[in-house]
Amino acid sequence: MKKIVYVAMSVDLIHKGHINIIKEASKLGDVVVGLLTDKAISSYKRLPFMPYESRKLIIEQIKGVDKVIEQRTHNYRENLLKLRPNYVVHGDDWREGPQKKVRDEVIETLKEWNGELVEIPYTENISSTILNKNMREIGTTPNTRLSLLKRMLSAKSIIRLNEVHNGLSGLITEKAKIEKDGRVIEFDAMWSSSLTDSTAKGKPDIEAIDMTSRMNTVNDIFEVTTKPMIFDADTGGKNEHFTFTVKSLERLGVSAVVIEDKVGLKKNSLLGNSVHQKQDSIKNFQEKISLGKKSQVTNDFMIIARIESLILSKGQDDALERAKSYIDAGADGIMIHSKEKDPDEIFEFCSKYKESKPLMIVPTSYNAITEDEWESRGVNIICYANHMLRSAYPAMLSTALSILKNKRSLEASDKCISINDILDLIPGTK
Repeated sequence: MKKIVYVAMSVDLIHKGHINIIKEASKLGDVVVGLLTDKAISSYKRLPFMPYESRKLIIEQIKGVDKVIEQRTHNYRENLLKLRPNYVVHGDDWREGPQKKVRDEVIETLKEWNGELVEIPYTENISSTILNKNMREIGTTPNTRLSLLKRMLSAKSIIRLNEVHNGLSGLITEKAKIEKDGRVIEFDAMWSSSLTDSTAKGKPDIEAIDMTSRMNTVNDIFEVTTKPMIFDADTGGKNEHFTFTVKSLERLGVSAVVIEDKVGLKKNSLLGNSVHQKQDSIKNFQEKISLGKKSQVTNDFMIIARIESLILSKGQDDALERAKSYIDAGADGIMIHSKEKDPDEIFEFCSKYKESKPLMIVPTSYNAITEDEWESRGVNIICYANHMLRSAYPAMLSTALSILKNKRSLEASDKCISINDILDLIPGTK
């Protein structure tokens, strides 16, 4: 009876290193590839370019692979206990770094039945990180970008959005990442809001920027990024206008649009009842959602209904009734909003929200709660809605005042990114 050899792989961007591992593993016995699911990969790094089924189809065709099974976690233990393989084969590049902990757990598990870890010398001049970087620099297509958000929602328990208002803020959101506990933490997607787009143009947040201008901003961002985007369309305007907006956003490759259930001249929600704001009727807003869904071309585009009941002191019952009604009308998700610094009313809504569609929050005011706690309360999308622009303004003002005060720029130098860093940030500059 041939021995069982277990090889765990992501195989998003397949290269000769993967082929070499499989080739060497096949010399030891029957090769079972534990192919990491989208969810497993997303638990410690970005969503894979190709979905699980596509990756599985490719691996099944490689000479030397006898069987492909799911590996549902980054940890090997579940599959190892089921198979009790004679060997686990892996490249030797995991002895140090983020995967060392996983390696140690594999060794301890294999000891239970005298299994053996076989490590293959790392294939030189091959790096998935470099391949991924090259893929991002090549860019993406509208259809590919559009479909990413739904894939993320099925693979990740919580999606992290960051506000972008121009190409530069898009690049920062694209590239910003940290490593912690063996995981790469980065922003999953981008948020384009009417507040930041209008403010960046020096105009009030009252829908003074028309949709053509807003979509030009989106296009500027999309030219230099690959992450998906959720677009803030305020009230969506008249129903006829909203159907046009849906078609235009979908054509650009935007993944989702958020519309709020208010009517009349748009006022920022954080002003609450201190200014005149009127909530739309449930029936009218349902009609807008329904028409928007009928106008979209793909199944990947999402319409997220933003509920203003808590903003306007209408209470939880009204908010929950609207959530159910909007989903019945075809909404793909719900955004619940609050202007309070205390998160209690959002906590209450989360506890009572029983719908199957994703729940989105924008914790601008109630910002002391961590993502882990929001995840435990059933939140699926968390949006950092305006922090890039808000942090840029005081930095720029301080630099301007320093130049005026000192009649030169020397004193402001330590506030500024270096020219070399700018050249490194923008692809194609050097």
